Amino acid sequence: MPDSTPQSGPHSVPARPNAAALKGALVGIDVGGTFTDLILIDPEKGLRIAKVPTTVHNQAFGVMAALEKAGADLASLASIVHGTTTTTNALLERKIAKCGLITTRGFRDVLELGRRTRPKPYGLIGSFEPLIARENRLEVAERIDAQGRELTPLDEEGVRAAARALLDRGVEAVVVHFLHAYANPAHERRAAEILREIWPNPYITVGSDILSEFREYERGTTASVNAAIQPVLDRYIRRLTDELAAQGYGRDLLVMQGNGGTVSARIVAEAAVNTVMSGPASGVMAAAYTARASGHPNLITYDMGGTSSDVGLILDGVPAVSAELELEYAIPIHVPMVDVHTIGAGGGSLARIDEAGLLQVGPESAGANPGPICYGRGGTRPTITDANLALGRLNPKGLLAVDSPVSVDDVKNAIARDVGAPLGLETDAAAAAILAIGNMKMANAIRMVSLARGHDPRDFALFAFGGAGPLHAVALARELAIPTVLIPARPGITNALGCVVADLRHDYVNTVNTPLEAVDMDQVKAILQEQVAAGREIIAREGTEVEEITVLHDADMQFQGQTHILTIQVPGPDVSRDYLAEAFAKAYWERFEVELPEIRPVLVNLHTAVIGRRPAVSLTALVEPERQEATVQAAIEDRRSVWFEAGGWQDTPVYRRAALPLGGEFAGPAIVEQLDTTIVIEPGCTVRVDDLGNLLVKVPPTGFGA
Repeated sequence: MPDSTPQSGPHSVPARPNAAALKGALVGIDVGGTFTDLILIDPEKGLRIAKVPTTVHNQAFGVMAALEKAGADLASLASIVHGTTTTTNALLERKIAKCGLITTRGFRDVLELGRRTRPKPYGLIGSFEPLIARENRLEVAERIDAQGRELTPLDEEGVRAAARALLDRGVEAVVVHFLHAYANPAHERRAAEILREIWPNPYITVGSDILSEFREYERGTTASVNAAIQPVLDRYIRRLTDELAAQGYGRDLLVMQGNGGTVSARIVAEAAVNTVMSGPASGVMAAAYTARASGHPNLITYDMGGTSSDVGLILDGVPAVSAELELEYAIPIHVPMVDVHTIGAGGGSLARIDEAGLLQVGPESAGANPGPICYGRGGTRPTITDANLALGRLNPKGLLAVDSPVSVDDVKNAIARDVGAPLGLETDAAAAAILAIGNMKMANAIRMVSLARGHDPRDFALFAFGGAGPLHAVALARELAIPTVLIPARPGITNALGCVVADLRHDYVNTVNTPLEAVDMDQVKAILQEQVAAGREIIAREGTEVEEITVLHDADMQFQGQTHILTIQVPGPDVSRDYLAEAFAKAYWERFEVELPEIRPVLVNLHTAVIGRRPAVSLTALVEPERQEATVQAAIEDRRSVWFEAGGWQDTPVYRRAALPLGGEFAGPAIVEQLDTTIVIEPGCTVRVDDLGNLLVKVPPTGFGA
């Protein structure tokens, strides 16, 4: 398998929509907060999709239900790729394993002291509970300095005693985290050897194996997150793989990671922390894949589901990636992840009047059960979805089940009761206010990934997906003066498509933290070569077929005395000192427009991403065959009255998306319906269907920046 090293952004790699064709049927499954989505692409039998409610208590049930609904023949499948929220939800809900920590004497409270920040920036209020309780954080004698020299030998008997004490307290997973293990991991690895002689299960996390980077707080927290979710993920994956095997599936299950790549289920629990935020990552990877195929390399991705909205940035076809995620206060996770900004605004977000008499929407959600009122599952409080239904944007015939005990009038009455009456608004105005507040929160999230980072939204297209994203995308684009909205062929299952198109990927980081002029360049070469070797070895262990291996190298650098770290591309292990100096100076100028030749640059970290390329998927598989000879007029299947911010209630044609011809054009106002979403086209907008079945919506500039 040959290496190739394309020039791309930090920790990122562009998708390959024109690579070799897929061999055999492939399934992508994404588990969201409300629905579990499945896409099955069979080169011979075509496309099948399924959407079933997420089974929160055990996501494996929802996965198996989706496979059954799609009529998948598990024995004949070439591959199943699974994106899961198991680890993210376990952390957020603190449904984690009982963990213990063995650390350097004098440093048991590092995880609690953190960076001396507070849960709330003003006032001495707020609370924080570390993932590992203080009584389960034990110390042993050992010390290695920042240069990797041993100062105090490891107390091996102390490690044994700590392990026994933790087991006596019912601890299931243990972390070994020594102060300067990034510089020399010998003590951590020896402690792990001792633990494996005593510990009754494989849940032993060696901090330097997860993250070999300086800053003991972030490294320790990342390792603690891994230990806390490792048993949870391992049990879930075992249950799922057993279920799949019982139904005839004989190949390896691949699991999405937060970095946008996949990993074999056989080894995924070893670095469970890498699966945090894998759901949002899969959607961004699908967006990048679609963007390059459709000729729109610069995108703002907007994924609105039932519980939350996720916003990301794609520049030149490459998703932005960050290694500094803070999932919640005092839980920084320093592993590479697709950079996504998440807010609590989804279709199920609940509308309420707060103590100040102001309308609030989210972050509390109706979730999958009971869900919005209109689902007829017992929900009684109005949501964004209910507001869309009340304003004619959603089809009551398609949304309200035949046996549903609720009606449109029931939904409107609830909106009038909970929102309209307290605010003195008519029902229509109350529903419109719910949408306005939700849209405001989502527009602010888009500003966070664009304007706040120096990017003008007018230079991008808005890629809208998720079950609810296309309902709001045009309104958001109008607000932000984004000229084009791109709605993919299957927006409701884009995250599942991201699972299908993702490659195997493993990331590595090692700290150097030395002024550039003093760096041993032979050491740099050796580190990068070792990272490549580790990646190749783990891909070989996975046993998944790949067409080639791509290697990307990056370096984190800063000026001495500063805290700003910039990431630059490194062409290969033989990189020169002059190249690093020039590349960093250029990156610093592009970011800050300042030259500082009198200050010494520092090489902080070296990164390598090793990517195993899986066979590509043709996006034409998502397009219905009958669209070649259809007409736009024939695609109109209904008309209904729909409320728009500009113009109020208007008689609006309803198009069936599957019947829209490739190359067809039409203008708003319009509603476009399909199995997995509903698309709102506002008055004044024009729409064209491209050759891949994407809808390209041109939005006239009337909002910010017009």
